[in-house]
Amino acid sequence: MDIKALGAEFIGTLGLVLGGCGAAVLAADFGTGGNGTSLGLGFVGVSLAFGLTVVTGAYALGPISGGHFNPAVTLGLVAGGRFSAANAVPYIVVQVIGAAVGALLVFLMAGSPDIDNSTAGAFAANGYGDLSPNGSGVGVAFLTEVVMTAMFLIVILGATAKKAAAGFGGLAIGLMLVLIHLISIPVTNTSVNPARSTSQALFAGGDYIPQLWLFWLAPIIGGVLGALIYRGLLGDDEDIVV
Repeated sequence: MDIKALGAEFIGTLGLVLGGCGAAVLAADFGTGGNGTSLGLGFVGVSLAFGLTVVTGAYALGPISGGHFNPAVTLGLVAGGRFSAANAVPYIVVQVIGAAVGALLVFLMAGSPDIDNSTAGAFAANGYGDLSPNGSGVGVAFLTEVVMTAMFLIVILGATAKKAAAGFGGLAIGLMLVLIHLISIPVTNTSVNPARSTSQALFAGGDYIPQLWLFWLAPIIGGVLGALIYRGLLGDDEDIVV
């Protein structure tokens, strides 16, 4: 395993949490200006923050590691024939560690806040039921995460195929992540990434911890499903590398 690739995955996943979750924690609701206009980013701004972190990470670090930054993406790429199964576990380990370090940095920059872990979206954590922004139950949350992650993998595989427009893969992937957040922040606060969910739950604590199973299982199922759909219906054999 290339140590540079693992380093890139660590930094990229750290950056994803720092940029996306950091925006949600530090800037999503920043009060109002003198004329009553909100100074915060809101959920649209947070969606853009997540997308921008992926765009920048894809172009800066993608040439080194492939720019996964997400266990569901790594396993989806394995299922899609784009990544070696033997390298998946080291990637996932450094992704989770990187996400945790990113969450720690957000926590410290927020002034080590007291976190109300009974509140939906506390510390940008993912949840269902009482911890869902709109109160969505476990079934709706599970379906949303599966579908959103499946669509994410279809876009990733399509945008990085050999016949795709050269140089635009990172932009397409980042924009898709923006769209995913616009759709699913109200439902689960948007995971589609088990590492990102784990890092925030570690700090939010409470019932966020026992709900983590969904934000591992659903994105992984969705990622593998999306990859198999692309590989079986849309992909070309020339894109299979393993």
